[in-house]
This record gives sequence, C-alpha cells and structure tokens, in this order.
Amino acid sequence: MPLADGQWLSAMYARRFTADERLAKARVWRVLCQSYFARYVSPTSTVLDVGAGHCEFINHIPGARRIAVDLNPELATYAELGVEAHVAASHELGFLANESVDFVFSSNFLEHLPDKAAIRATVAEMVRVLKPTGRICLMGPNIRVVRGAYWDYYDHHVPLTERSVTELLENSGLRIEECLPRFLPYTLKGRLPPRPLFVRLYLALGPVSYRVLGKQFLVVAAKR
Repeated sequence: MPLADGQWLSAMYARRFTADERLAKARVWRVLCQSYFARYVSPTSTVLDVGAGHCEFINHIPGARRIAVDLNPELATYAELGVEAHVAASHELGFLANESVDFVFSSNFLEHLPDKAAIRATVAEMVRVLKPTGRICLMGPNIRVVRGAYWDYYDHHVPLTERSVTELLENSGLRIEECLPRFLPYTLKGRLPPRPLFVRLYLALGPVSYRVLGKQFLVVAAKR
C-alpha cells in the first residue's frame, strides 16, 4: 500500500540520514546559528523555520518564540523544548497572524516543492507573516554550481539559483540585503563528519572558503 505524503517523507529522511549523521548536522548548525545567523535575531525575536526538517536551525537559534513548520508527522520529535512544531503545508500558515514574525528562515526546502507556483505561494505566506522590520533568509543548492549532482536526490523538483530567488523576492515586494551565490557546501554527508572547529574556521575565512567549497546560495531580504 502506498504511503501518505507525510509518512513517505518520514521514511525517506529516516533512510537518508543515520542517527550519527543527524547528530553531526546538529553540531554544525549550532555553530552556524551562533557564528552567523544570530546576527539577524535577538532574544525577543519571533523566528519561523519553514521546511524545518530535523529542526537543526530552529533548535539552535535564539528567540522569544521559535516556530517549526514541516509536513513530516514526526516533526515534534525533533523539536526541542520551547519550539512550536506545526505539521502544515508551507503555503498554509493560517495559524500565524499578519506581520507577526521577525525572521523567516528556510534552508534546502524550496527545491523540494512540486513547482514554481508552490514556491511563489510559500514566499507569499512568508511575506504575509513578516513584520515590517523583519527579514527572510533563503538557502538552497545552486543549480549553476551543483549541476548534475542536484538530481541525485529523488525529491528535488525545481532547480534554483541565487538570481532566480532574488528575482522572486523582489517581485514579492522585498529588497535584497545580502546575496551569496556560494555559501555552504552542497551536503554535510561525507566520509569525514564536519567538526565545529572546522565550521568556525570556514566561516572565519568567509569569501575564500565560500568560493572554494560553497555550492549553496544564501539570500536575505527585507520588506521595502
């Protein structure tokens, strides 16, 4: 019998990442949040993670209210105490009021949506819930850099670059504050698990390490 969408997601990601790999990813994201993404939030911020996956970002970012959204029915098992877990579609955030979020984050998610119409609907919801002073941060594999390896993941549907994402955000009424064609490596899966010290060094070297190893774009935008 075919699995329902949520069950299918749960089963696929259970196979894709071992428990040790998930632990290694969590360590990496702790450093990324502390050393990079914390600049966008404060202890009083409301932070929304769309397509939260295993909650590596939202578990480690500071904020007075932290919200994870994903279709995986096991989302709550990954969210730490204090993180709100909502099993919902990314274009249906009706549980959030207009202009109620300071920072909307999404990493390696938009490419998993079925088509560009779904991406546009998701971004429209992000903009709706964003405060006038808030920011949206989007990350994902840059098809121009990753090329054929992009399709190694069965659930990749829409190829994107920093340019296409920038165009979408600008057409959605946002202004671009930061745009990096290359930021993080394509995947954290590998023979040698990344260590926090190496992640700090990678971020400290900035453009040098990004240019050599970065294969994911990062775009940050704010309301005009």
